[in-house]
Amino acid sequence: MLATIRLGSDLLLSSTRLKGVRVGVVCNHASIDRGFRHVIDRVAAAPGIELAAIFGPQHGFRSDVQDNMVETPHRDDARRRVPVYSLYSETREPTAEMLRGIDVLLIDLQDIGARIYTYIYTMANCLRAAARHQLPVIVCDRPNPIGGTAVEGARLQRGWESFVGLFPIPMRHGMTIGELAQLFNKEFGISAALEVIPMEGWTRAAYADSTGLPWVMPSPNMPTLDTAIVYPGTVLFEGTMLSEGRGTTRPFELVGAPWIDAERFAGEMNAVGLEGVHFRPAGFEPTFQKHAKQPCGGCQIHVTDRDAFTPVKTGVALIEMFRRFDPARFEWRQPPYEYEREKMPIDILAGSETLRQQIERGVPVEDIAASWREDEEEFRRLRQPYLLYA
Repeated sequence: MLATIRLGSDLLLSSTRLKGVRVGVVCNHASIDRGFRHVIDRVAAAPGIELAAIFGPQHGFRSDVQDNMVETPHRDDARRRVPVYSLYSETREPTAEMLRGIDVLLIDLQDIGARIYTYIYTMANCLRAAARHQLPVIVCDRPNPIGGTAVEGARLQRGWESFVGLFPIPMRHGMTIGELAQLFNKEFGISAALEVIPMEGWTRAAYADSTGLPWVMPSPNMPTLDTAIVYPGTVLFEGTMLSEGRGTTRPFELVGAPWIDAERFAGEMNAVGLEGVHFRPAGFEPTFQKHAKQPCGGCQIHVTDRDAFTPVKTGVALIEMFRRFDPARFEWRQPPYEYEREKMPIDILAGSETLRQQIERGVPVEDIAASWREDEEEFRRLRQPYLLYA
């Protein structure tokens, strides 16, 4: 049975909280309600509220820029006659000029539950700018589509911060974007005038397909909930020269390389005995990105038990297996990556150089996952005061 959930935006816009206020909205095409109404249209139609500006995250306000690490331009919205500012451009943070004429910054973005998903850092940068310019911020909460119970992975270590990881949280954090806003704002010293509008009806164990809310892909390579479930692990493939399935219809679910025998590889992965997952042999040919137009062998990741599945451990096990298949052909991706020109991309994604070094030393995947336990427990304690839902 589907839950009846009221989003933070539903509760905010059904109140008089914004009456007489000039609002800047941070959102993208996935910022919709149960009836597919976009938050921009709802704000613009609300009596007594002035839509003053729109701010878009990575991939753009309309999420029409396919590739990652491609900046999007500022533009004007001809229909609503307001500026659209890109926060993935020459600046990641709203400037004083962008914030001029705004009384409150409203954030309504759909996160997907992984540390490296950049929308949560666009939010953090907005909080920083708002604190500096003494501007109040309202974050309208949305579900974590992969649930809010599981925590997995090592925490990012000091010195490894980037736009795919600003704070010491695990790869799978198990928090909503509103909960993260409170955590970032207090624990990491942003200190903005923040108000989070919680949802009604969401529970921590709920995945996106039990909410009754429509799925609109939050970014171009996040087409389905299945993608989001595996993403906290297979996003690590961005730090390798293996294909993470970009350029296919199943990014992050299909993984492989031109030199892999799919049947043998999938058989070896299934023999590892990871819980809650089956690896089906698959061949694919990416239309763009790594190995474009080249036949690749590998597997499709099929999650058979969400509660038992451990995406980060699974991603590490896959990388370790690809490396074992042919160490001479396996390669780590080289910089630059997300504006970092010296550090290895895999280290930025993993949050330190530790994971890469463990894989290179041949540390068993069970021992690698065990090395995260202390970080996971520490983060569970850290996040507890900021959890809004049972």
